[in-house]
Amino acid sequence: MICAMVRHAIVLAAAFAAALAPATCFGESSKPLPAKATQELPAELLALLEQKKMPKYSPILVRLFKDEAELEVWKQDTAGRFQLLKTYPICRWSGDLGPKLYEGDRQAPEGFYTVTPELMNPNSNFYLSINLGYPNSFDRANKRNGSFLMIHGDCWSSGCYAMTDEQISEIYSLARDSFRGGRTSFQVQAYPFRLTPVNLARHRNNPNLPFWEMLKVGNDHFETTQLEPKVDVCNRRYVFDAQPAPNSPHPLVFNPIEKCPPFVVNPEIARRALEKRRADERAYAQLLEDNVPVAPIYSGFDGGMNKAFLARYPGRVTLAKVMPYASYLPQLPPIPWTDNDGSLTSKWFGTWSSRSSVCDTARAGFPSPQC
Repeated sequence: MICAMVRHAIVLAAAFAAALAPATCFGESSKPLPAKATQELPAELLALLEQKKMPKYSPILVRLFKDEAELEVWKQDTAGRFQLLKTYPICRWSGDLGPKLYEGDRQAPEGFYTVTPELMNPNSNFYLSINLGYPNSFDRANKRNGSFLMIHGDCWSSGCYAMTDEQISEIYSLARDSFRGGRTSFQVQAYPFRLTPVNLARHRNNPNLPFWEMLKVGNDHFETTQLEPKVDVCNRRYVFDAQPAPNSPHPLVFNPIEKCPPFVVNPEIARRALEKRRADERAYAQLLEDNVPVAPIYSGFDGGMNKAFLARYPGRVTLAKVMPYASYLPQLPPIPWTDNDGSLTSKWFGTWSSRSSVCDTARAGFPSPQC
């Protein structure tokens, strides 16, 4: 990538010194980078990199899990495989399980996203932020819209994945260093939950199940190979690790809204993924036979928070103000605000916060309610 402004490149080069090439642009501001965006990784994390044989500037990959409220950073080791570096508890995510559909639905995105240097915001009012790049080509092909969907600090969310400032500092630095190593992007995989047979069986009645099963293909490619899956979109669907058929005279060209061209998957990747799929299908069938309990389609809450933060931030996960999928989900009875004896539901749901959970756009510096 070539910067749009020479001055921008000079400022960045000065801030990062010779370690950063002018091609690495973090955001569009020409202001000098703040110290929070250039600080070194903590000594403990540097030691962990060395222990796991992960070069400091090697590529990273990020995975997000809503239901478990966890963010994983994977990093490429000296053997060229991605290994789990660290799992961060997510401080706050908003919406419900399921993809983001439209601006203002408070849904945190699900899918496969590509983060490039210009999506890194060192001047965020939510400490530091990383724009997921929503909507991607899959989202646009399916007429989904929204903007400014981030991983950021400050533990407040309106369609975002919010971390603590300390956490986003580490995640941001790991991403920045991967760009310093020469990578032009890194992949983010955002899921409703870990795509295990038991979780899929619990959510078997959810109308998003076909979408999640499609995401599982990419998930399985990654988990069985520890290599970043190549992601394309055609026929309004994700396809993974597609390559031309042997002796094909033409390169593969994917159009997100048109029929998929003929393609094959690397046989070794296909074999490993097929083995996992068959094992998972057997486990899933057994869970159905055992009649594993079904999870409710609509939780009634606005997002979630890792239990590690419940005592620290009481009241930040509240009852949902909107039902994101009301247009096609079955009607559910209203959530009672009081019990029969007149007691408030706060005894179940915690204390309401006096601070609004909607992003303060003036504070965020964004022309959108999405944070």
